[in-house]
Formats: sequence, structure tokens, C-alpha cells
Amino acid sequence: MAEATEYIGDDKESEIELKKFVKKFVKTSPQEAKQIRARIEALNLMKIKTEHIAKIIDFLPEDAEGLNKIFVDASLDEDETKKILDTIKEFK
Repeated sequence: MAEATEYIGDDKESEIELKKFVKKFVKTSPQEAKQIRARIEALNLMKIKTEHIAKIIDFLPEDAEGLNKIFVDASLDEDETKKILDTIKEFK
């Protein structure tokens, strides 16, 4: 959602309302979201899909339990979990 706000225009009243609504749930700026995405992609972890990265950015999990809720279709080992959580902590 953080990255999506950048694509929502400011021209129409409905777009402005949509942007306000989305910002209520977003924890990061679009620029910070791009940085987080780049850092997680740079980890080169095979189990991480694009959808996983988007959810990580949306939720910014603080612990392994929160992170594992995102990865319902794959299981991360301890090292992978630690790398992702360390990356997230850099942006908090």
C-alpha cells in the first residue's frame, strides 16, 4: 500500500479521499518502502516472492511470529528470518 500511494493522483476529490484513507494504514513513505524492497531483494533469499515483500512492507513485522504469518506457503529458517527482521529494524 505504501508504494501504491505514489500512483494515486491528486486531481480529483475521490483520489484525494482514497489517498487519505490509505495513509491511515501505511507505516512508511513510498520512498522508504522502495528502500526496504531493494534491501530485502538484495538478500537473494529464494523463498521470498514479490507478494511476500509487499506484505512485509505493509505490516513491518517485529518478530519471527509476525513474519511467519506472512509466509504461509513457505517456511523460513532461523537465518533467513533474522536477516529479514534485521533489515526491517534498520527502517524503524
